Parts: sequence; structure tokens; C-alpha cells
Amino acid sequence: VVATPIGHLEDISLRALRVLREVAVVAAEDTRRTGNLLRHFEIPTRLISLHHHNEDQRTGELLSRLGRGESVALVSDAGTPGISDPGSGLVRKARAAGFRVEPIPGPSAVAAAVSVAGLEGTGFAFLGFPPIKANDRKRWFADLADWHTRTALVVFEAPHRVVQTIE
Repeated sequence: VVATPIGHLEDISLRALRVLREVAVVAAEDTRRTGNLLRHFEIPTRLISLHHHNEDQRTGELLSRLGRGESVALVSDAGTPGISDPGSGLVRKARAAGFRVEPIPGPSAVAAAVSVAGLEGTGFAFLGFPPIKANDRKRWFADLADWHTRTALVVFEAPHRVVQTIE
């Protein structure tokens, strides 16, 4: 599970670059975006897609590759797979099948945001993305109504919904 840059390509770690060069295949949330990253660092590793819409069907193929002794790197568009990004299903099934799953840490959008927010206190709670459907959103935010009095809350949101979410 390889973390990739969340903004600037140079934020990738040397270890991540080495792993991306050494694996048999890179399973990517968006092969176009990851392709740009690999081309930038002249990494010829084969790419296959693994996103929310094909994760279930692609997981079997990737587990078969692991079973044949191949190595697979899992990446998302930016940041770490499985944290508000696809990949957790593959990780769960790979672990259940007895395969070693290794994190290759790197940039974190959550840590980056918290580090420059000037928050006081002992911590924060990361809640991911709020639901999209109106009733689910209302219930989700209502459930959080008093959390902000105990700890800082970090929520991801799509750019086109930020104003609506803040309101």
C-alpha cells in the first residue's frame, strides 16, 4: 500500500519510488494520474485500474497474481489507499488469504491540513467524506453536532460541495 503525493510530485518518498520500480504491477485508482507519476520518475511498471467501481472484480485477479508470487503495489490518486480512497477491500482480502500487506507511508492530506490549522488540544478525529444523499448527510451531521466541543473534526469534501457543506 503505497502513499503517493497529494500535490507536488517531489513529495513522494524514495522508498515509494523503489517499490513502484520493483513490483510486477501497480494497481491504481486512476491509471492516467498514476501514469503521469510513473512517467515523471521514468518508472516502466505495468499499470492496472482498481477503483470504487471495479475493486470487487479486480481483487480476484490481483490475489491470483500474489498467489503466483508476483508483487503488487496499490496506489490511489493522491495520499494513501484505503483512507477515503479505494483499496481497503483488496487489503482485507489479501490479509485474509495470508498475504503480507506492507504500508509504504508518505504524504497525508489529513496530517498536512492539521499541521497548518493551528489547532489547540490533544488531537483530532478524521471522519472522511460525508454522505452525498441529502437525508444521509443531515443525519450524519446531526450525529456530529456536539463532537466539535470535545475535539477538532477533519472532514474531506469535494470542491463543488464545500460551500454547501459549510452552510
